[in-house]
Amino acid sequence: MAQIEKKRSFLTKIRNYFITGIVVLIPIGITVYFTLFLISISSKILPNEINPNHYLPYNIPGLEILISLFLITFIGWLSLSFLGKKFLNIFNHLLKKIPILRTIYSAIGQMTETFTKNDTKKKNVVLVEYPRKGSWAVGFATKENSGQISDKTKRELINVFIPTTPNPTSGFLLMFPKEDIIYLDLTFEEASKFIVSAGTSDVK
Repeated sequence: MAQIEKKRSFLTKIRNYFITGIVVLIPIGITVYFTLFLISISSKILPNEINPNHYLPYNIPGLEILISLFLITFIGWLSLSFLGKKFLNIFNHLLKKIPILRTIYSAIGQMTETFTKNDTKKKNVVLVEYPRKGSWAVGFATKENSGQISDKTKRELINVFIPTTPNPTSGFLLMFPKEDIIYLDLTFEEASKFIVSAGTSDVK
């Protein structure tokens, strides 16, 4: 009997070790896979004309990503300078004159500004009942709906973007009555981490 219990205890330990190994390896594996995926497509990020790997005798994996990050940071710094702001204003003015592009550019610009602004007094992470009563979802309040939709419904509506898990770049645009929205004391980064992790990260 004691031998059977000892064998069961040994098998239980092996099972626990196996489960622990899976828990440890899953985030590492996903991170490695995502990194390798980025490296595999990095050659398409930059045109050959400005891609150093196109001129080097051998490829340096991930070099395009580093250069892209540097260029994005440099453009961000440049856009805050006097000349950069002038150039952006001219560029924005030109884009807004092109019928189809101006709609896409304005919409993406407004969305990016909403999610990246550093106004800590204005909270935009919300909790709403969705997809049914008693079920809750974390979303982002983009703005108050002050147009035709609110006029037709005779309600004060808030536009809420509810992202999908684990890919928060897709989701649903829903309009909720103002009184049905609960504002959370969370930053955009904290809420995004909670969504991407499928709710496994702690929300303080």
